[in-house]
Amino acid sequence: MQRYFTESSAINNRFAILDEDFHHIVKVMRMREGDQIICVDPHGKSAICVIAEITDEQVAAEVVQWIEGSSELPVDITIVSGLPKGDKLEWIIQKGTELGAHQFIPFTSARSIVKWDAKKAAKKVDRWHKIAKEAAEQSHRTRVPEVLGPLDLKSLLKICGDYTHKLIAFEEEAKQGEASILSKTLSSMKKGDSLIIFFGPEGGLTDQEVSWLKEQGFLACGLGPRILRTETAPLYLLSAVSYHFELMG
Repeated sequence: MQRYFTESSAINNRFAILDEDFHHIVKVMRMREGDQIICVDPHGKSAICVIAEITDEQVAAEVVQWIEGSSELPVDITIVSGLPKGDKLEWIIQKGTELGAHQFIPFTSARSIVKWDAKKAAKKVDRWHKIAKEAAEQSHRTRVPEVLGPLDLKSLLKICGDYTHKLIAFEEEAKQGEASILSKTLSSMKKGDSLIIFFGPEGGLTDQEVSWLKEQGFLACGLGPRILRTETAPLYLLSAVSYHFELMG
């Protein structure tokens, strides 16, 4: 059953579906009145709905049954990625959304080969939002992760105090056999906590960047004995979080 995130809550037990989702229902899926879909409101409440009316501008979906429970991770994970080459960030956003990430923040690292083009910024960020939304629908999530535009390290450090746990995925720690920081961090986290974790671009984080982050209370951790690519490491982290909080119990 197709899932759609609505811009507003149900009014009189009806959702209004507009714009791209309206087009998707009518033109792509060719649905008709009487067909069923799932609507998710801005607060994460989802419901099985029946299409009650289709006009020239919107689809009216009437609630049949509210769905109990949530598919969200019990902790909020923010993935901070040094801008990588090509479409790697899109891959991280898509797969990271499927794995439960709460937020994505790209950052312009000293070793980022890609240079951020401010002229194309809005279009690029809009595409990232669309990728996250489509991945959230596909994976039956009840919220769409937030995707910010790229920030520099100085700007990022200003917002890091809002998180309860702070880590750096640093390959030098992995090379030295560090294997306890991530495990200890996950074990100390409780439902509702938040974790922000930095991943470097292809060339990794510089010693200076790691030093600045450590001064702000970040802990450097390894992700096992193998060195992971910049697009693989965030997915490893999210998988570990899911295993710890959703499968071990």
